[in-house]
Amino acid sequence: MEPVIRNPDFELYDNVGRDAEQIAAAHFGIATRGDLSRWAKRDAEAFLAEHPLPAAPMPAPDPAPYLAALTAATTTAEASAVTQHLLDAVEPTLRAVSEILVAIARWDGRHRNAELGTPPKMMMEAASRSLSVLALAEQADLAILRAEYDPTPPPSAATPVEKRAASGLPPAPPSAPPAGPAPGR
Repeated sequence: MEPVIRNPDFELYDNVGRDAEQIAAAHFGIATRGDLSRWAKRDAEAFLAEHPLPAAPMPAPDPAPYLAALTAATTTAEASAVTQHLLDAVEPTLRAVSEILVAIARWDGRHRNAELGTPPKMMMEAASRSLSVLALAEQADLAILRAEYDPTPPPSAATPVEKRAASGLPPAPPSAPPAGPAPGR
């Protein structure tokens, strides 16, 4: 039997100052999310000294111009223009995030033969979902534009075939092509 991992920050049965996650982790003998992050940070200090990474978050687009334009928009086309400009602005960042997540999933060949639900597959799914945000927003914008510019015809404008189908009668048989040569002049 493997030894139970004890949280080094708390004595057994000392719940003062603990949150629910820490109490549950102590009960089950597992590390908390904070413990794992703190331990990994400690163990990666030398690596990060050799390979410094930016401490500041990646620059985000300023939402103010988009929100101001959206507030001023009065038509579907104007709202769509805001949507399309936003998607164009964030696409390079989301694509870069997706590429980094794929590289993380492939690190050390762990993605090979990985089963669904394993960390490499979860990382690949996260990479895919980061780009699917763009596709979903694009699809929604096009649906809004279609409803505005190309709505479905009202039911009263049904074709004769649709009217016959709606009446419960079977469809009319197809007309036979003319037999023989076509009359000439």
